[in-house]
Amino acid sequence: MSAIVAYGAISALGEGDDAFRVAAPGSLPRVAIVRDPELVGAGLTRPFLARATLPVDPAASEAIDRGLLLVDHAARACITMLDDVLPGWRARRIGLAIGTSSGGMRASEVLFDGDGDGARRVEKSGEFTYFRSLSHVAGLLACGPLRASLVLGACASSTIAMGLGRAWLADGSCELVIAGGYDAVGTFVAAGFEAIRATSAEGIMRPFRAGRDGLVLGEGAALVAMIGERHPRALGYLRGFGVASDAVHLTAPDRTGAGLARAARAALLDAPNVAVDLVSAHATATDYNDAAESRAIAAVLGEGADAVVHAFKPQIGHTLGAAGALESLAALDAMARGIEPATAHVDARIDAPPEPAPLANIRTESTLGRVHSALKLSAAFGGANAALLFANEPHEGPSAALRPAFVSRAIHVAEEPTLVELERVTGVPRDKLGRTDRLSRLALGAVGLLREELGPLDGAGIVVGHGLATHETNALFWAGVRKRGAALAEPRRFPFTSPNAPAGECSIAFRLTGPGLAVGLGSAGGLDAVAVAVDLVRSGVADRIVVVACDDVGPASAPFMSGPSGAVALVVTSARGPESIAEVVSARVEVGHGTGDPDGPLAPAHRALVPLAAAVVPELLETGPSWGIFGRVRLRPLRVAPGE
Repeated sequence: MSAIVAYGAISALGEGDDAFRVAAPGSLPRVAIVRDPELVGAGLTRPFLARATLPVDPAASEAIDRGLLLVDHAARACITMLDDVLPGWRARRIGLAIGTSSGGMRASEVLFDGDGDGARRVEKSGEFTYFRSLSHVAGLLACGPLRASLVLGACASSTIAMGLGRAWLADGSCELVIAGGYDAVGTFVAAGFEAIRATSAEGIMRPFRAGRDGLVLGEGAALVAMIGERHPRALGYLRGFGVASDAVHLTAPDRTGAGLARAARAALLDAPNVAVDLVSAHATATDYNDAAESRAIAAVLGEGADAVVHAFKPQIGHTLGAAGALESLAALDAMARGIEPATAHVDARIDAPPEPAPLANIRTESTLGRVHSALKLSAAFGGANAALLFANEPHEGPSAALRPAFVSRAIHVAEEPTLVELERVTGVPRDKLGRTDRLSRLALGAVGLLREELGPLDGAGIVVGHGLATHETNALFWAGVRKRGAALAEPRRFPFTSPNAPAGECSIAFRLTGPGLAVGLGSAGGLDAVAVAVDLVRSGVADRIVVVACDDVGPASAPFMSGPSGAVALVVTSARGPESIAEVVSARVEVGHGTGDPDGPLAPAHRALVPLAAAVVPELLETGPSWGIFGRVRLRPLRVAPGE
C-alpha cells in the first residue's frame, strides 16, 4: 500500500494546486505556453515554452542552477504539508527518489562556456552535476541518512522514481518515501529538441489529432510523499507499477506500442480488481509517439474502452523529468474532484484521423463523472516506458513475498573497444556503432562480453549507473551549438546527451525488453544501479536485469573525476543459477544532509563494481561519501572461483 499524503509542485500554471489542477466543468483548460524571450534570443525557429515563474530575486537565480531552484521549491512545499499531515514524520525511515532528464544542464552551459566568474563558481560548487539536486533536497529534509536514488530515465524519470518509492515501502526498507522529478529548460535542451524536429512550429500541442505538429517544452517540479498505510487525508493510493523497454530505437517509439503496453499491463496486474476510469496519457503530439500510444491503450484496455483519456502537456508543455509526477497529480486531482478532465486544444472540428485512429474519449470540455482510478503512462528516450496505477482505495490484502537476488560474475572493460571488436560482440554494424558516443560504446562492449560468457540476455531489463553521466557528450554537443548556432544543433549527437542513451543502445543490441533506465549518484552510481536492479527483482517487477556501470572521463570531466574511463557489467537475477557467484543480502545508497562541496574529485562509478570481475567475491562493496552520498552492497558469496 502506498498512500500519497503530501506534495509540492510548481509548473508554468503556478504553484501548489495551481500547478496541476484540471479544468472544472464549464471552464476551459488554462494554457501557459508562450514565445520565450530566451529561446528567441538564442535564434531558435520554434521558440515556444511553458516557463515556470520562480519566486526568487533574479540576481539570486544567477548563483544557482534553475532546475535546482525548481526542485527546492517543490521540496519546501512538500515538507510544509508533511509537517501538517504527518507530525513527527522525520522519525521514520525515509527514502528519497528523484528523477530528472537534463539535471543541472543550465549550469553546465555556464561551465562549458568558461565565462569568467560564472564558470569558476560552477567549478567550485559542482552545481552542474545531475545528482546535486538530490543532496540538496536531503539537506532540506534534515532528518539523518536517507535511502536514495537518482533516476535518469529521461522523460519517464519521475514516473519510475515513484514506482521505486512504492517498492521501498513494500519491502519495509522505508516507512516514508519522497519521490518525483524536475527539469528546467535552457538553450541546450531546446536546441536539441528542435534539431530532432520534435517541437511544434505554432506552439500549440494537439495530441492524438491530425493537426498536431509536435511538442512544446515546459518547466516544472513535483514531489509526493508516500507512506505504506491507510491515511484519512490521502490524495490517493499508488496501487501498481510497470516498466519496460521498446528495444527498437533510441528516440522513436516501437510503432506497435508493445513496450508501453507491457508496462501498462504490469501496472494493472498489481491491482487486478481495479477498472481504469482515466488514462493520463504521455501524449507528446508527435506522429509516431501518439500512434504508438493509441495502439498501446487499445491493446491494454480494449477497443472502444470507456476510460477517459487526458493529456496535460498541452497546458504546461512537456516538463521532461517532472512530467510523470505533475501529470500524476493532475490525475489525482481529477479523481478527488470527480472530474472527467478536458484536454486543451482538442477541437472537435479537427476530425481527420491520425494513425491508427483518434481516441474517442478525449474530452473537449470537462464533465462531472465517476473517476475512481487512473492509469499514468510515460515514455522516454532510450525506449523506456513506465506506468503507474492510482486508485481512491488501498489494497488491503497481504503484500507479495519478496524474492532473493543473485549476482553473476562481472565483466570489466578498461578501455573503449574498437569498432571491429564491438561489431563482433554486439552484431551491430560498424557504421552504426560509429554514430554512438563513447559512453554507449563502453557499455555495449561490457554487455557484449557478458553475453559471450552467460549466453543470450533476451528479455532481461537493464539499469545503467553513471558517475558524471554524459558530461563529455554534453560538452561536445554544446560546443557545436556555440559554433554553429542553436538553430543548427547536431541532431545525431543530441540523443546521446541523455544519460538513458547507453541503456537504450544496449536494449536494442541485446533485445533487453524488460525494465530499462539509468541512475547516477557520482561515485555511488554503480552501486545505485545494483540497488535499483535488486529492488526491481525482489519486488517481482523483473526476473533478470543487466547492470552496467560506465564512465567516460575526458577533458571536460577530468577536473571533477579522478580515475580512468571504463565499464562493468553483470546480471542480477531472482533465480540462483550456474553463473551466480553471490546473493545480495542488502543494497542501498544513502544521502546525508548538510552536504557541501566534495573534498576532491569523484571516483568513477564503475570502480566500486570492479571487484566482482575477480575470482574472489568480497562480502561488501561500498563507496566513500561524495556530496554526502554513500553506497553499500552486502553480498553472501556462493563460491570463490568459477566452477567451485
